[in-house]
Amino acid sequence: MNILQNGENMSYITEILPQLLDGLKLTVLVFILTLILSIPLGMVLAFLLRIPIVKWFVNLYVWIMRGTPLLVQLIIIFYALPMVGPTLPRFPAALLAFTLNYAAYFAEIFRGGIKAVPNGQLEAAKVLKLSKWQTIRYIQMPQVVKIVLPSVFNEIITLVKDSSLIYVVGLGDLLRAGKIAMSRDVSLVPIMMAALIYLIFIGILTILSKKIEQRFDYYK
Repeated sequence: MNILQNGENMSYITEILPQLLDGLKLTVLVFILTLILSIPLGMVLAFLLRIPIVKWFVNLYVWIMRGTPLLVQLIIIFYALPMVGPTLPRFPAALLAFTLNYAAYFAEIFRGGIKAVPNGQLEAAKVLKLSKWQTIRYIQMPQVVKIVLPSVFNEIITLVKDSSLIYVVGLGDLLRAGKIAMSRDVSLVPIMMAALIYLIFIGILTILSKKIEQRFDYYK
């Protein structure tokens, strides 16, 4: 009987696995595009915080994005924005919400990294008559990247789990595929498999992050 049940379980897992992997494709796409867009935006915002004219506006933006749940931001952009502005399709709306939210977190991370660069090095750059762009490129950014890597990777891991929130706009990601199969088949197996896939994904990213940190001499 146990052998028969095990065979049925394996057959069921094999049956629903393609559905979960299809959902994983969208999860990975949201993850990658959010990183591509939010990290550079966060870096730009961090440097804008050093400009008095725009500092107040950037701080307000960061405060709002970090002070409200990402789920609420998704709902506002997809459901409320069309009442006063353009209507965005599901995927662009989700991507916009994720990008704006994570750019705020990355801005704070990069701001801390910029502040950690000794002022003496900036003074030395002035003595050498380096332009602001040269100072940022050759003196600040190489050091900032080394300083912020652990914090950036922590946010990247969080992004993997937050990507499950795109269900709120009706997108078929990994978690939604698992929930649909769970409700349809009255079984916890699909949601447990989805959790296992998330765990494997995060495990791969964790190993990758350690290797990158080692290359930057974080661990001797």
